[in-house]
Amino acid sequence: MTSTSQQYRFVSAAKLPTRKGEFTIHGFVQDGTGVEHVALSYGSWQSDDVVPIRIHSECLTGDALFSTRCDCGFQLERAMENIVENGCGVLLYLRQEGRGIGLINKIRAYHLQDQGMDTVEANEHLGFDADMRTYEMCKVMLDKLNVKNVELMTNNPRKTAALKALDINVVARKPIDHGITKDNKHYIKTKTEKLGHAFDPHLLGD
Repeated sequence: MTSTSQQYRFVSAAKLPTRKGEFTIHGFVQDGTGVEHVALSYGSWQSDDVVPIRIHSECLTGDALFSTRCDCGFQLERAMENIVENGCGVLLYLRQEGRGIGLINKIRAYHLQDQGMDTVEANEHLGFDADMRTYEMCKVMLDKLNVKNVELMTNNPRKTAALKALDINVVARKPIDHGITKDNKHYIKTKTEKLGHAFDPHLLGD
């Protein structure tokens, strides 16, 4: 079996000034497939420090096109703000659009949701699992950045379990309840009820 370190490799890094602060962007590629992932780092730390991190799966519609039918773009923005406010941290940006089904299939799933399905039903109707994402690349990325102990910004327990399975010490989970709108409230409720995401029920309301 090919090891994770052989499957994913670091390519290059560069300064990335953003509206939130000046980050460094680190590029990684998966051998064989050419799939690319990036990490944004901010500040500095020692190897035994607890570093705030966010694992964020690519969402073109939410991150770049400002869609409000999901909470992805809101969470990306808040995670970057949290990292800068903390003085250091890492955002792992994974190319896993639509919980791993790809952009065009996500649009097909959106169409089914427009017809009345929820996000889980739509993915399964298209022949996919509810969540197709994997996280083994996070180990290579965090090792490269000398991050061993993390405070994970997430509402998704699968991400916590995935990092622990990779021998990454998740010291704490920090909720990232942000960006709940009338357009995505049903979507977030579905993630809570069917995928186990931990949102504050008071924010979701009735």
